[in-house]
Amino acid sequence: MIAREQIFEVLESYDLEKARIGVLGSHSALDTCDGAIEEGFSTYVVCQKGRERTYAHYFRSKWVNGRRVRGCVDEVEVYERFAHVLLPESQKKMREKNVLFVPNRSFTSYCGIDAVENDFLVPLVGSRNLLRSEERGEERSYYWLLERAGLPHPERIEPEEIDGLVMVKLPHAKKRLERGFFTAASYEEYRRKSEELLRAGVITAEDLERARVERYIIGPVFNFDFFYSPLERDVSPIELLGIDWRFETSLDGHVRLPAPQQMTLPPHQSTPEYTVCGHNSATLRESLLERAFDLAERYVQATQRYYPPGIIGPFCLQTCVDKDLNFYIYDVAPRIGGGTNVHMSVGHPYGNCLYRCPMSTGRRLAREIRLAIETDSVKEIVT
Repeated sequence: MIAREQIFEVLESYDLEKARIGVLGSHSALDTCDGAIEEGFSTYVVCQKGRERTYAHYFRSKWVNGRRVRGCVDEVEVYERFAHVLLPESQKKMREKNVLFVPNRSFTSYCGIDAVENDFLVPLVGSRNLLRSEERGEERSYYWLLERAGLPHPERIEPEEIDGLVMVKLPHAKKRLERGFFTAASYEEYRRKSEELLRAGVITAEDLERARVERYIIGPVFNFDFFYSPLERDVSPIELLGIDWRFETSLDGHVRLPAPQQMTLPPHQSTPEYTVCGHNSATLRESLLERAFDLAERYVQATQRYYPPGIIGPFCLQTCVDKDLNFYIYDVAPRIGGGTNVHMSVGHPYGNCLYRCPMSTGRRLAREIRLAIETDSVKEIVT
């Protein structure tokens, strides 16, 4: 793990009055860039060849008479592979441009968590040492952290002991960044579905062996987009900026079909996949908000105890709510969440209520960076 002191040494060479906000061109990059522009920063997006047009063409900044009149992506760097951002010359270029880099899920997935921890000598706005906790196969995964924090999460079940609906969590065989998830209500159904998905090439036997089987919580999904500020002294350092939920293929197509039609689907269409393809915004019944904040408080405290200095900046607690209004955390993102683009530009009722202006996660990130620069506190928000 790159020591924070090494990052502090890098910062010594930065001209923070010319700081740029950098991000990998995927996942939540548009929210990050839009928020940066709103707070007066320039943006720097690292793209992979063949996937750059969203940033290099469609959302590229346009300037007229020294004023940005369109777009939010100021500079694009295109490499053959996302992982080439790790090359020494790529990192040197970012340091010379005073880039403060915002990690997203694509960054750790495409570049590799080992390299992010040990080789990426660029200041990360957030918690470098917590990024590995997102990997379910790690011993100290977010499940490990949830257990120590006493936070509610779906019970793990051995396949042979399935006595009700469960979710089987494993990666997709071909789309490695996506899900090969499936549900089952008995061991027999688990065996049948897993065999069908193995034959179809959706999952692999190796991944199935390592899969996590957990009780399925029947209820709506709320992804809480929180923010923790180590700079805030006078009011709560934990902020709820918004809530989102997901559109998933082919699950959402299945639930739009009447039951008689679902029953007639052939085997290759009968088991839905859970590939996230979009997000929508949501609010929570007001009497439940305090419970949501309690989840965040306990998570933050656990990160500070087990992963010092703890979470910095945005994090997302992905939850289900059962019939008795109990929350269960089924996933944790220790960085900017994947659904924050729904808050881009317009903000969200909670973030807007707090800041009295449109406040997305991307803008809140940029505002924290601005405050850190103005108060000579950048070392408190980078790792």
